[in-house]
Amino acid sequence: MGITVSLLLAAAGAILIWAVDVSVGGVDLLVVGWILLAVGALGLLLSLVFWSSWGGFGGRRDEIVVER
Repeated sequence: MGITVSLLLAAAGAILIWAVDVSVGGVDLLVVGWILLAVGALGLLLSLVFWSSWGGFGGRRDEIVVER
């Protein structure tokens, strides 16, 4: 999960927790919001921790130097 997805999940969770005041039968939106917020925060934390270990696009490239 990348940083963008983590931020989107955390934002959706925060919206469900603090901005939505609706009752839905069979689903507790407050609990769903807290779960989304926690998963987004954990995903963001893990993305930042493992950021340096990921090569990514245009990562490190070892070139062979030939001497003449």
